[in-house]
Amino acid sequence: MALKGKVFIVTGGSRGIGREIVKALAEGGAKVSFTYQTQEAPAKALVGECGEGKVAAFKADVRDYEKAKEVVEETVRRFGRLDGVVNNAGIVRDRSLMMMEPADFRDVVETNLFGTFNFSRAAITRLMKQKNGDILNIASVAGMVGRPGQTNYAASKAGIIGFTKALAKEVGRFNVRVNAIAPGFIETEMTQALNEKVKQEILSGIPLGRFGEPKEVAQLAAFLLGGDRYITGQVFCLDGGMVMA
Repeated sequence: MALKGKVFIVTGGSRGIGREIVKALAEGGAKVSFTYQTQEAPAKALVGECGEGKVAAFKADVRDYEKAKEVVEETVRRFGRLDGVVNNAGIVRDRSLMMMEPADFRDVVETNLFGTFNFSRAAITRLMKQKNGDILNIASVAGMVGRPGQTNYAASKAGIIGFTKALAKEVGRFNVRVNAIAPGFIETEMTQALNEKVKQEILSGIPLGRFGEPKEVAQLAAFLLGGDRYITGQVFCLDGGMVMA
């Protein structure tokens, strides 16, 4: 029961990978605040499923640093402490570069990368002062190998990987661990939107021959957050073998 009594914030927790991470942490005995931006009904349903005393939902745009500070402060007020942050919130705006509008690039980078900065920055001083804590960032294999039509998304996720490694070196002496999970193709709304031909092309490049499940990402997240692990500055690919260094 390594998660019991701990308190975490998960950004973008109302659906997909974020939702499963919230559930896994709560089931492990942690208390969790999570953010959502537009998915109010799924957010309320998740609170009801996990229990209001264990999980709290906050409507927040992760691009807003002041709002990030409010979520951190309210989480501590409500649950008494903070042990870590999972930066999961992210969006895609896929287009070839020649067709990509500046807003498509800006929105993705500001949500994915600046959102990671905002919540990490809002929490890091508290974690350093208590000399214990975790920052876990959800990156992507796209940030390691790139994908056509995803210059904005790949740039944001590559930035998260660099951010993870740099911050881990800054705060390791305070016993604050900073790691990242880089999922491959996971069964979410994004992959469900792919046509069958594209799915088969992708699957042909995955040694395990299937897409991953959000629950599998959540299990790894719960492991990394579930104790004073001797692990920091690492990027864990969860991709069925698609990317092998």
